[in-house]
Amino acid sequence: MDKRTFLKSLGFVASSIPTLTFAQEDFFDTIGHQTKLLAQVLRKGDTIGLIAPAGVIDTEESIVLTKEIFETFGFKVKEGKYIRSRYGNLAGKDEERLADIHSMFSDQEVKAIVCIRGGAGASRLLPHIDYPLIAANPKVLLGYSDITALIMALFKKTGLVSFHGAVGISTWTNAVAQSFENQFFLNKTTTFTNPIDKGDNFIQYKERITTLTSGQAEGILLGGNLTLISGLCGSDYLPDFKNAILFLEEIDENIERVDRMFCQLKLSGILDQIKGFVFGKCTDCSPTAGYGSLTFEQVLNDYIKPLGIPAYSGAMIGHIANQFILPVGAQVRIDADQGTITLLEKVLSD
Repeated sequence: MDKRTFLKSLGFVASSIPTLTFAQEDFFDTIGHQTKLLAQVLRKGDTIGLIAPAGVIDTEESIVLTKEIFETFGFKVKEGKYIRSRYGNLAGKDEERLADIHSMFSDQEVKAIVCIRGGAGASRLLPHIDYPLIAANPKVLLGYSDITALIMALFKKTGLVSFHGAVGISTWTNAVAQSFENQFFLNKTTTFTNPIDKGDNFIQYKERITTLTSGQAEGILLGGNLTLISGLCGSDYLPDFKNAILFLEEIDENIERVDRMFCQLKLSGILDQIKGFVFGKCTDCSPTAGYGSLTFEQVLNDYIKPLGIPAYSGAMIGHIANQFILPVGAQVRIDADQGTITLLEKVLSD
């Protein structure tokens, strides 16, 4: 009996509104981050599924623009049943958001799943996801920010390589569109590097990287939003960070909270396990009012430089327009002096 037949015999069939209990942990005891599960390369004419697993979609235009983006790529687009739902600040109740996730992974017509936005609430779903269903139907999952929770959990529980990058409501520049085509149509082993544009200036002032510790390192690329990674510490939904390359980004946090989250990563042992480190952008991260504040640079110097591993900051990762599309779980090499992340393997199945 093959794996797919076995799973079906256990009753792992997605329903329109699934229950919130799955007896599945024993099935995945032997699946660690060393075992990778790859989705297939995408082709024009494939169907893209749109979901909202976190924050509420507050305008119809967000859905319209997202559909237009992927139709322009040449895809058919299928909406999740509950993407217009609302429950407080969330895009529907947990059961509804889960239903759309399960429906898209079980739908044989759908070849990739794109999150319309991040926001908040994805972590609430992690104990209730049907991981065997996803393992039996590996597909591209694209998103960032709060979607970090799903990306981490799916890699931990199934080995699925998912993609940290633009959501539907992101600004889809030509650079992001080209990155999408290189990754999902051409399956390139890309080198991610910041754009070089001096303009009329003698040296480059914009999109500079800062080397924290020189050198190169290789490892499994893991990471995402700092708040989400630190919030999952101590749970069963973070993969093993031993010998990994950790990348992080953040938005709209004061430096006191950023410092607290880095302290959590340190106390949990994550920082002491990694082989390399990349920070993207800390967008709108401001000093704490009152008695003054550490700077963001001081926080990185306090927690990252003592590790003695290759590390840099300023990469095009985070809540910005021209962000990288990074395959989480891929084997990569970073160069902290040049500010590059190079894929060392293909991350989709042809």
